[in-house]
Amino acid sequence: MDMEKRVRDSFARQSMMDTLGAKIANVAPGAVEITAPILPIALQQQGFGHAGLAFSLGDTAAGYSALSLMPEDQEVVTAEIRIHLLAPARGDQLIARGKVIKPGRRLVVVQAEVFARTGGREVQIALLTGTMVPVPA
Repeated sequence: MDMEKRVRDSFARQSMMDTLGAKIANVAPGAVEITAPILPIALQQQGFGHAGLAFSLGDTAAGYSALSLMPEDQEVVTAEIRIHLLAPARGDQLIARGKVIKPGRRLVVVQAEVFARTGGREVQIALLTGTMVPVPA
């Protein structure tokens, strides 16, 4: 199966991403971009996008960037991931850009940058770094 189809098919099975209105924008070896609108269901008490939305999108983009490099008999799960919240999620849409920093057979080090977009302007709101672990498919 081709790598992009594999990533997109797996993403389509994630009901949480569907609930959040998330879509895969781009897939390349070691890099995945996911977008999602900032919906009323994902706001915090001050009216910004909730940090949980930024975390979910960043974790997913990072995880799929790792999956894009895995052989077909393996998938990945998050072993640990850390988020640095840099600014409020103000805007119409979030964009999470995940990438592999260091691939490995037992551990894959990943990163995701999350941006809030209003019109054509993007502001980075979060940086995630973490580790994915290959598991049998």
